Amino acid sequence: MDLIIPAAWAQQAGAAGGSAWLQLLPLVLIFVVFYFLLIRPQTKRAKEHREMVGKLQTGDEVVTNGGLLGRITAVGDNFITLEVSNGVAIKVQKFQVAQLMPKGTIKGD
Repeated sequence: MDLIIPAAWAQQAGAAGGSAWLQLLPLVLIFVVFYFLLIRPQTKRAKEHREMVGKLQTGDEVVTNGGLLGRITAVGDNFITLEVSNGVAIKVQKFQVAQLMPKGTIKGD
C-alpha cells in the first residue's frame, strides 16, 4: 500500500481536519454565483413573460416561439386566435407568444 499512498501523506491527511464550515464555504459560494448569474435572471424573464401574456389584447401584433407573425383577433383564457394573413387565422396557446411587436409591423392592410 505504500506504493500507492505514501505513509507521510496519509499521516498528514489525518492531522489536517479543518472546520466543517470551511469545507462547506466553496459549495455556498458556488450556489450564490449560480443564483445571481442563472436563477435570478431566469425568474425575472419568466415574470416579465407572464405579465406580457396577461396583457395581450385584440389588435396586438405578436411573434410566436415558432416564428409566426400575426395580429390577435380573439383572446381566450388559454388560447389566442392569430390572423397570419388576410382570411387565415390560427389558434395558438397564449404562452407561445414570444414577443409583442410595435403597431404597424404587419403591412398590407
